Amino acid sequence: MILVQLKAVLLDLDGTLVDTAPDLVAVLNIMLKENGQNAVPYAIARNVVSEGALGLLRLGFGFNLGSAEEEALRNQFLNLYLKHRPIKSKIFNGLYNILNILYKNKISWGIVTNKPENMTFPLLKSLGIYERATSIVSGDRLSERKPHPAPLLLAAKEVGAKPNQCVYVGDARRDIVAGQAAGMHTITAAYGYIPPSEDTSNWGADCIIRRPVDLTQALQELDSSERYS
Repeated sequence: MILVQLKAVLLDLDGTLVDTAPDLVAVLNIMLKENGQNAVPYAIARNVVSEGALGLLRLGFGFNLGSAEEEALRNQFLNLYLKHRPIKSKIFNGLYNILNILYKNKISWGIVTNKPENMTFPLLKSLGIYERATSIVSGDRLSERKPHPAPLLLAAKEVGAKPNQCVYVGDARRDIVAGQAAGMHTITAAYGYIPPSEDTSNWGADCIIRRPVDLTQALQELDSSERYS
């Protein structure tokens, strides 16, 4: 992979870089069972994972929860997740090799996620990629979260690149909104946690990839495009 204009690749975490759905859905269903409720089918819950713990909890427990009850369930969810640790989460097929290629070619890469730090760091360490990321901006590092551009701009600063020298890859509309607001190029990871009813072509990203391995070609196409001029 030879990239001339592009200086950094920034990625969302859940549903873009790492397939975390098996562990997150398992925690949700443990909680539902403990509360005497039916489990949510994996195929349905998977598409909500990018909405974080609250998205999963609202799917399982309903949208009519009070704020205090919702917060209590969220804390329970996070504690259970940390207790069980990521067991089945794994980097999407092909992306580990792409990260290695970027690293060897001295192209910075980083992670910008709404996932809290105490869930993000252990996951990345268990996958052996924590120390290779030039920047990791978790959801509680700043007061703003995606779709606000601030986390992406912080990551760009940390990797030493101008926003228009960065590309942000994500599997949620808010990822593309944040990337565009930050002045970055954007790629939609359509293989991620996206409901079947969602039309990703309406998000306005520069590229849409259907498979993780397609990221290499998408980066090369963006690098050679006139969008950098």
